[in-house]
Amino acid sequence: MGSNYRNDITMDSSGFVLLADYVPHILQEIRYYSTYNFIGERIDGYEEPCALLTREAARALKTVSNEMFVQGYRLKVFDAYRPACAVKHFVLWGIEDQDIRMKPYFYPDLEKQELFKKGYIASQSSHSRGSTVDLTLLDMRSGKEVDMGSPFDLFSENSHPDYRGISEEQYRNRMMLQQVMVRNGFQIIDCEWWHFTLENEPYPETYFTFPVSSSYLRR
Repeated sequence: MGSNYRNDITMDSSGFVLLADYVPHILQEIRYYSTYNFIGERIDGYEEPCALLTREAARALKTVSNEMFVQGYRLKVFDAYRPACAVKHFVLWGIEDQDIRMKPYFYPDLEKQELFKKGYIASQSSHSRGSTVDLTLLDMRSGKEVDMGSPFDLFSENSHPDYRGISEEQYRNRMMLQQVMVRNGFQIIDCEWWHFTLENEPYPETYFTFPVSSSYLRR
C-alpha cells in the first residue's frame, strides 16, 4: 500500500537477504520475472527469479515455514521485495498502455483504472520497503497448492481475505495461512489473501530501487 508522507529512496541493499538462504524449504514462482502476470511481460527490475527480503522479514518467515512444514505444508512465494521501478512499470501500464491481453485471467470484472482505485495496485508499494511477501501454501501430501478459492493476483472481491462466497474448506485454508502469518508478526491487507507485511518492518519510510538479483546482494 502507499503512503502520504515523505519517503526516502535508496539503492542500499545491505539489509536484504536471499530468502532461499534463510528458508530452506521455500518454493518460489516469481511471477513478475515471467510473462504470466497481469501485464503479460517481465516487469522492470526483475533480473532473476528469486525472492529477496529484509533480514528481519526473512527470519520471521523462517519461523512460519518451520511451523507449517511440520504440519505437512511448504510456503510458496510469488513475490517479495519489489523495486520501485517495477511499481512505476505498473503505474505507466495502468495510465498509458492500452494492452488488456491478461484481463480475462487477472481482472475479468474490472477495468484497468479500477485496479488503482480499489487498492489492488498502489503508486507506492509496501513491497518496495522490503518486508512484504505474497505467498500461499503447498500441500506436501498432494504436491499441489492449497485451494484458497482464488488464484494469486486475481483482482476481485473473491480474493479479499474475509470473502465468504467460497467453500468452507477454502475459507479455512485462508484462515490457516492468515493465522500463522499474523502469529509470527505479519499484518494482512483487506483485498488480497496472499499479501502480508511485517508489522515491525525495519524500513517503514524507505523505498528501495536496486534490482531483484542475488548477485546484487553480494556486491
